[in-house]
Amino acid sequence: MRRCILLTAVLFVLLLSALFQFVRFSKAQTKGLATPQATSPVTDSNQSTGTSNSNKLVLQCQGCHAAGKALPYLGGALFHTGPHSDYDHSFHALSIRNGAKGAACVDCHARNGDMTTILPASDPRSTINRTNIAETCGRCHGDKSVMQGSGISNQPFLSYRESVHAKAIARGNTGAAVCTDCHNSHDIRAASDAQSSIFKVNVPKTCGKCHETEANEFTASIHGQAVARGVSRAPVCTDCHGIHDIKMPFEQNTGSASAAVGTESCAKCHEGVALTQEFGVASERVSSYQASYHGLASRLGSKVVANCASCHGVHNILPSSDPKSMINAANLPQTCGQCHVGATANFTKGRIHLGAALTSGAAYGYDVSVVGTTVVRWIYLPLIVLVIGGMVVHNALVWRKKAAAKRRYESRTIIRLTRNQRWQHWLLLTSFLVLVLSGFALQYPNSWLAWLLGSNEPFRRTIHRMAAVIMLITGTYHVLYLALSSEGRQWVKDMLPKGKDVKDVAQNFGYYLGLRADKPKIARFGYAEKAEYWAVFWGTIIMGLTGLMIWFKIGIFGFLPRWWIDIALAIHFYEAVLATLAIVVWHFYQVIFDPDIYPANFAFIDGRVSEASYKEEHELAYEQMKEQAAREEMRSEEAPPDKAVQD
Repeated sequence: MRRCILLTAVLFVLLLSALFQFVRFSKAQTKGLATPQATSPVTDSNQSTGTSNSNKLVLQCQGCHAAGKALPYLGGALFHTGPHSDYDHSFHALSIRNGAKGAACVDCHARNGDMTTILPASDPRSTINRTNIAETCGRCHGDKSVMQGSGISNQPFLSYRESVHAKAIARGNTGAAVCTDCHNSHDIRAASDAQSSIFKVNVPKTCGKCHETEANEFTASIHGQAVARGVSRAPVCTDCHGIHDIKMPFEQNTGSASAAVGTESCAKCHEGVALTQEFGVASERVSSYQASYHGLASRLGSKVVANCASCHGVHNILPSSDPKSMINAANLPQTCGQCHVGATANFTKGRIHLGAALTSGAAYGYDVSVVGTTVVRWIYLPLIVLVIGGMVVHNALVWRKKAAAKRRYESRTIIRLTRNQRWQHWLLLTSFLVLVLSGFALQYPNSWLAWLLGSNEPFRRTIHRMAAVIMLITGTYHVLYLALSSEGRQWVKDMLPKGKDVKDVAQNFGYYLGLRADKPKIARFGYAEKAEYWAVFWGTIIMGLTGLMIWFKIGIFGFLPRWWIDIALAIHFYEAVLATLAIVVWHFYQVIFDPDIYPANFAFIDGRVSEASYKEEHELAYEQMKEQAAREEMRSEEAPPDKAVQD
C-alpha cells in the first residue's frame, strides 16, 4: 500500500514537472518571435511593426521572415496590425478571398519571394522605397500576362511611366507622386468603392495632398461644387489632366496643351448636348470657339492665342454671375487685358461664342452682337447666291457661245474616235463621275458632296452600285471589243508601249526645257495617252474586284477572313483618290486646259479633230496618213478604166 502511494506521488511530481517545462517552452517560443535587443535602434516605424522609434528596439524578424517561412501573417497579428487591417479591406485581399489573383505581403515587400530582401522603406534598395514603388507595382501591373483575365489592363502602368510624375522621380525628385500616393499602400480599393482614394468624389482630396492650392481652387469652383452635390457628370482632376499619363500643362500631345484644351479637355463635356438636356449647360462651346479668331489661330499652331482656360480659368472656373468669375462683366476688361493690353469695358461688349448663341439664346438671351451677325448673315447669304450665281450663268452663256462658234467654224475633218468608241467613252465618263461623287460622299459625310446627294446613305449606296455595274459592263464590253473586232485589235496594237515611247519622253522634256529645237514626232497614240489608257484599264480591274469584295463580303467572298475586306477597303479608297487626281491633273489638261485645245477637245462628241491639231499633236501619224492617202491615190490613177468607161 505504501509503495502504491509512493509511486503515485512520483508520477504526480513528474507530471507537474513536464507540465511546467511545456509551459516554459511555449513562452520561449512566443518570445522568440520578437525578443527586444538594445544593440541597434529601429529606424523605420513602418517596418518596426508598429513599435515607436523612441523605443530604440530591433526585432528578431527571422522568426517570421527567415528563409523557408512562407507565412508573413505569422507576426502580423502581433506587430503589423495597422497594415494588415488595411490590407484585409483592400482589393488585393478581396481578390484572393474570391479565388482570383492578388498581391500578398511578400509580393510587394520582397523580391522574387526572397524574404531576406525585405528592407525598410528608407533603404534605396527596398522594394517600397519611393524610387522603386512604380517598379514594384509594375512587376504585376506592367506585365500583360499577369494582368490577363483580371479585368485590368497593363496600360495604366505603361502610361504612368510617360507621365510628369514618373519623369520627376527619374530626375531624383522623390516628392513626386508614385502609385501609393494615390492608391494608398495597403488599403488599396477599387475606384467604385466609396472609401477608395480614387473614388470620383475623393479624387480632388487625393490630388490635394500634393496640389493643395489647386485643390482648394477646384473645390470652390463650379465643378467642385457640382461634385460635392453628387453630380456624377461633373469633372474632377483626372477628367482634364488624365489618370496616369499626366503631362505638363503645355506639353505637346496632351489634353492640357494650349491647342488641345478646347478640342479635347473641355470638349468632352461642353460640345455635346448631354449637359444641355440634363442641366441646361450651353452646348457647342468648342465648335463656336474654333470658329472664332482665337480658335482659327490655335488650329494654325499659335502657342499664345487664348484658349478656354485663358478666359474661364483653370481650376477656379466660376459662372459669369459670380463676382469672382473671370468672365463676370466687371472682370472682363482685366481678363481680356491679359492679352489685349488696354482693353476697356467697350472692348468686352459682345459674345465670343457667336456660332452657338442662336442655339442657346433661351438660356443666355439675345444681344446686339447676336442679332447683328444674324441679320448680316441673312442679307449676305442670298446676296452671295444671287451675285455669284449670276456671274456663273453669264460666263456659262458666253463660254457656250464661243465654244460652239469655234466648233462650228473650225474645220475638223480627221476622225479620231468612231461612234462605237465614243459610246464606250460616254459610259465610262458618266459612271466614273457618279462613282467619284457618291464614293467620296460616303468617306466624307459632312462634305458638300454628301449634301449634294441629300445626305442620304441608301440613295448614295444605290447610285454608287448602279454606276459600278455600268462601269463593269462597259469594261467587259471593251475587252470583247478589243478581242473580236479588227478595229479593236488595231487599237490594242497602237496602244502597246514601244521603245520609241521612252525616247519620246526624253526628247519631249528636252524640247519643253529648251534643250532641243524640235519636238519628237508622235504616233497615233503618244506616251501620255498610252499611260492614261493602261492606267484606266488596270484601275477598272482593281476597283471592280475590291468593290465586289466589299459588296458581297458575306456571300461570294465569305470564304475570306474579315481582314481581306479591310485591305480591299483601303485599296478601293486610295485607288479612287489616285484615279480622281489623275483624271483632273492629267486627262483634263490634255482635253480641256491645253492652250491649243481650250475650251475643249470636241472629239468626245463627234469624234473629229482638225487637221492642224492632229498634225501638231500626232505628227508621225499625220505623215503616215498623208503617205497612205498618196499611195491610194496613185493606185487609183494607175488602175485600168472599167469596161463601161472603155465602151
